[in-house]
Amino acid sequence: MIITHIAAMAKNRVIGTDGDLPWDLPEDMKFFREKTSGHMIVMGRKTYESFPKPLKNRLHIVITRQKDYKAAEDVKVCSSIDEALDFCSKQTKRWGNEVFIIGGGQIYKQTLDHAHKLYITEIDKDFEGDTKYPEFESDFVIAEKDDRFDPLNFSFCLYTRK
Repeated sequence: MIITHIAAMAKNRVIGTDGDLPWDLPEDMKFFREKTSGHMIVMGRKTYESFPKPLKNRLHIVITRQKDYKAAEDVKVCSSIDEALDFCSKQTKRWGNEVFIIGGGQIYKQTLDHAHKLYITEIDKDFEGDTKYPEFESDFVIAEKDDRFDPLNFSFCLYTRK
């Protein structure tokens, strides 16, 4: 099973503020939709709750320490990273061999050692925020980079484990 992080990160490593993105990059949202469609997505409770409803054509796995947490009908709730990844390993026939970790900050940090690759949209600007992406550069190398310049400078980057 391939474990992949997908995130957008400002120059100062910010990935979120008050449960939301501090920027509006429609092209990045399209990139996210295209990459994760048809796959399993693992997230923390706060990330899940930031969506108005579950995303179409994806299997949602939510990690929370809250006992008896209730999510939408087709959403799997797990109490740990290990439980979530074990569940995912049993879903590969239906959902494919790639699992996307989509946030938040603690989930990224706790799963970084498991990750095989990272899709990071690097935004060439600092933003205010309360959530940051963990340091990863010593364990990964850039494999692909696609620069964009509208509405601001950013790059779609693929990092693979060294």
